[in-house]
Amino acid sequence: MTKPAARSPRKRATRTVLSPLTAWLTRPLASFHLLLAVFGLLTIFGLVMVLSASSVDSFDKDGSSYSVFSKQVMYCLAGLLVFYAAMRVPVRLMRRYSLILLTICLGLLVAVLTPLGVKLNGAQSWFVVAGVSFQPVEFAKIAFALWGAHVLVTKRGLMTQYRHLLVPVVPAALLMFALVMMQPDLGSTITLFIVLLALLWFAGAPLRLFLVMLLGAVTGGVVLAMVADYRMARLTSFLDPLADPSGNGYQASQALFALADGGLFGRGLGQGWSKWQYLPNVHNDFIFAVIGEELGFVGCAIVLMLFGTTAYVGMRIAFRNTDPFIRLVSATLTTWLVGQAIINVGYVVGLLPTTGLPLPLISSGGSSVVTAMLVFGLLANFARHEPEAIAALRSLGPGRVGKLLRLPTPAPYRPPAKRRPARPTPRSRPGAKSSGAAATRRGSGDTRARGARSGRPGSRAQTRGGHR
Repeated sequence: MTKPAARSPRKRATRTVLSPLTAWLTRPLASFHLLLAVFGLLTIFGLVMVLSASSVDSFDKDGSSYSVFSKQVMYCLAGLLVFYAAMRVPVRLMRRYSLILLTICLGLLVAVLTPLGVKLNGAQSWFVVAGVSFQPVEFAKIAFALWGAHVLVTKRGLMTQYRHLLVPVVPAALLMFALVMMQPDLGSTITLFIVLLALLWFAGAPLRLFLVMLLGAVTGGVVLAMVADYRMARLTSFLDPLADPSGNGYQASQALFALADGGLFGRGLGQGWSKWQYLPNVHNDFIFAVIGEELGFVGCAIVLMLFGTTAYVGMRIAFRNTDPFIRLVSATLTTWLVGQAIINVGYVVGLLPTTGLPLPLISSGGSSVVTAMLVFGLLANFARHEPEAIAALRSLGPGRVGKLLRLPTPAPYRPPAKRRPARPTPRSRPGAKSSGAAATRRGSGDTRARGARSGRPGSRAQTRGGHR
């Protein structure tokens, strides 16, 4: 009798390391705590890198190395208030007021095209209130995700019919696309398209619909690039950034030089050269290049790992919930947030054309960081609505984090009561004179049928009469 082969030391070590992690992930509030950890790490990492990347530009413009960093801290404080409010909002209120939120955002997208809007960096997509600028399109993405999920969940029994699947979600999305492209802002239009695709994908739309939509998106992108010179310049510089290193390909080539200069461990935090006026928008769109230059491949891998963990925990929250609205919103917001990060990293490393999208929670910018924190707050709220989390919170109490933040205990999900199908209205035959005549004929026919049935041998009526 042969003895079972002994396990290798590598397998035993792997099992020893993964067993505590697997056990921790089975805890009821693991999604909530993991999301808070990733949120905190991304926020702190972003503040450190904004300070490092913006110090030279801040000193050159304002005489202080902390001007951009201090604004970013204020934006983060405002974002923390939004994050906390999003964790406390009941889910039923999100669904109830989703249409109102979308209507307000559509109104702001129209208003920003009027003289009330401010043109910055070639796009009239900003409002400036008391010296603070913000983009309404950032909040419109979240409002569209909430409203679209509400509509699709309400009509989930009719998803096999295209008119219920596409209307009114797709027309509303096209209206938003048109308003954003009038600014013009191609990057925000792309992220809105990602939100639309995620809503339809997780709602169960057929695959052929996505093929048609992607074909239309590619065609529209080519047309938009051909009608605008600066978009065509971005496309040509993406295909060969070194063909014009001092012109259209300057930003892309400098980003590649910064990444190459970082090597494995980087030049050291604060020791990069790209922020010395070599790379434009270094603390905003191209902050990932500074991370690669100062922290090297290791720093870039940490950022990618944090966003990969965000994707994991967001989809975990979506699949562990029973409320279809929470499932659809969680998956959609996670896809949008991680998709925007992929686009930003993609054009910094030269895999995608430059679109001007910031890296969530890391790039400087008020609207970007506040909306990213709002998304994390919504995901944290949804994490506490997992069935196991609700059971633990109701039986064992709110826990340390819940007591510290004074979070309300979430209510369990109760599916709506199934309505009894209404009786189909009888249709009169073609050529019938009136419905009344048809009803009369139908009534007389039923009477004759009942009489025939009562006269059958062994019928229930005769049996009762015999017993009597």
